[in-house]
Amino acid sequence: MADRKQFLGNIKVNPELKRVLETSRGKQVTEDELQEQRISFAFGNAPASAENITKDSVRQTSKRVRLLI
Repeated sequence: MADRKQFLGNIKVNPELKRVLETSRGKQVTEDELQEQRISFAFGNAPASAENITKDSVRQTSKRVRLLI
C-alpha cells in the first residue's frame, strides 16, 4: 500500500481538539442525539440530484418508517 504523507514524520496534536475529544469521551449519547445522527446520515447519503429530499423531509419520514427486526 502506498505511504500516506500524513503518517510520515511527527504529528502535532491540536491541544484544543485533544481537549474536546477527552471531554466527550465519557459522555453518554441520548436517544434524541442518536436519532439526529441517523437523520444526518440518511440525508448525507441521499443523491445530490434529489432536490426534493431535505433534512426535514428525512426527519418526517423517520417518524413514519420503521424496520422490523
